Amino acid sequence: MKAMEPREDTQKEAGIVRRLPQFGEPKTSVRAWVRMLRISDKVERVLAHDLRERWGLSVAQFDVLTRVGANEGLTQGQLADSLLVTKGNVAQMVEKMERKGLITRRPQGRSNRLYLTEEGRKLHEQIVPAHEALVDQQFSELTEEEQQTLLEILRKLNKSLT
Repeated sequence: MKAMEPREDTQKEAGIVRRLPQFGEPKTSVRAWVRMLRISDKVERVLAHDLRERWGLSVAQFDVLTRVGANEGLTQGQLADSLLVTKGNVAQMVEKMERKGLITRRPQGRSNRLYLTEEGRKLHEQIVPAHEALVDQQFSELTEEEQQTLLEILRKLNKSLT
C-alpha cells in the first residue's frame, strides 16, 4: 500500500489555511473568511484585556452593563434574548453584577426589571466612550473612507446570509 503524501503547509493567513497539494491554493473567499476571524480574534483580545484590567469587567458583564444602560427596565428574559444566552446565564450574571453594586433587580409582576445603580450609571458613562475609542484605535490603520467601504461590504455580506 502506497503511503499518503504528507501535507504541504503554507504560511498563508498566519498558518491557519493549510494547502494540500491535491487541492491547490484556497479560494479567495476562504482566505478572506480566515482573515476576518483572525482580525476579529485580535481585536476581541485587546478589548477583553482592557475591560478586565482597566475596568474589572468580563466581556459578558460589559455586554450586560451596556444593554441595561441603553434599555433600563428590561426584563431578564429580554436581556437573555438580546444577548443570545439562556435565562439561567443572565440570572447568574445579574447576580454577580448586583454584588458589585452595578445593577439592581426590581420585581414587577412575575418578572424582574433591570436597572443600573448610581455606580452602574457612572461606570456606563465612562466605559462606553472609552471602549468605543479603543475600537476606533484598532481600526486606525484604515482611513475613514476605507472603514466606510469595509462597513458596506460587511453589510452586503451579512444581508446575503440572513
